[in-house]
Amino acid sequence: DPQFGVLNDQDQILVLRGDPIYSGILPTETKVDLADVRLLAPVIPRSKVVCVGKNYADHAKEMDSEVPAQPVIFIKPNTTVIGPQDTIQWPRMSERVDFEGELAIVIGRICKEVPREKVSDVIFGYTLANDVTARDLQKVDGQWSRAKGFDTFCPLGPWIETDFQPGNQILQTTLNGEVKQSEPLTSMIFKIPEIIEFITSVMTLLPGDVILTGTPAGIGPMQAGDNVQISIEGLGVLSNKISPRAN
Repeated sequence: DPQFGVLNDQDQILVLRGDPIYSGILPTETKVDLADVRLLAPVIPRSKVVCVGKNYADHAKEMDSEVPAQPVIFIKPNTTVIGPQDTIQWPRMSERVDFEGELAIVIGRICKEVPREKVSDVIFGYTLANDVTARDLQKVDGQWSRAKGFDTFCPLGPWIETDFQPGNQILQTTLNGEVKQSEPLTSMIFKIPEIIEFITSVMTLLPGDVILTGTPAGIGPMQAGDNVQISIEGLGVLSNKISPRAN
C-alpha cells in the first residue's frame, strides 16, 4: 500500500503513519532509501485543484490577453493528478497538448475567508505542478474545463516542501532538455497571500486541496515521447513523459 514519508539529507525516507496533512507527522522506526521506492503524487486532493490563470504578464501577452484586474480562477478535477515519472496521456480528441510549469500550494486545513496576513496558517507546503492543457480544445470551447480536465493532466511532485518560502527562485521548464520557461516567482501578478485571500472569499478550501499559481511565458506543445521537466530551487524536479496520441 502507498505510504507517506519524510525525506532527509541522506536521501533516506522516514516512513510515517497515516497521512500527514490529516493526522500530522507521526514517524515510525522504518527508513528506506529514496532509490528503492517509487514516488507517487505527494498529495491526491480529496476535493479539488484550484488554478490561477494569466498570473504572469508575459504569459497573458503570449495568449493575446490583457493582464486581469483580479485573479482568474478555474478548477481541475482531482482525477487529473498523477505523480513524478507518470505518463501524461494524450487524449484522442486533441491535436495539441501543452505543458505549463507552475508552483503549487498544498492546503493544510479547512479554511474560508482567509485574510492575506493569515495565509501562512493554512499552507501545508509547496510542490511543483504541470497544468497540462489541450490548447486546441481550449480555443474551441472558449472556457477551460475540458481542455484542462483530462485524466493525467495535473502532474504533481516530486514532494511537498513544508519549509519553502517563495521569493525570487526561478521557475524553469525544459522540454527534452531545452529550456522553454524561465521566470522568477516574483513575476507573479498576484502573490500567494492575494491568491489565497481571493480564492477563499469564493469557496471553502479543504485539507489536501491544491492551488496552482499560474505559468510564465514559454508554454508550448509536447510530442509523443517528449520529456518535460519542471523545477524550482528547493522543490526538486518534476519529470513526466507524454504518450502517443490515443487512437
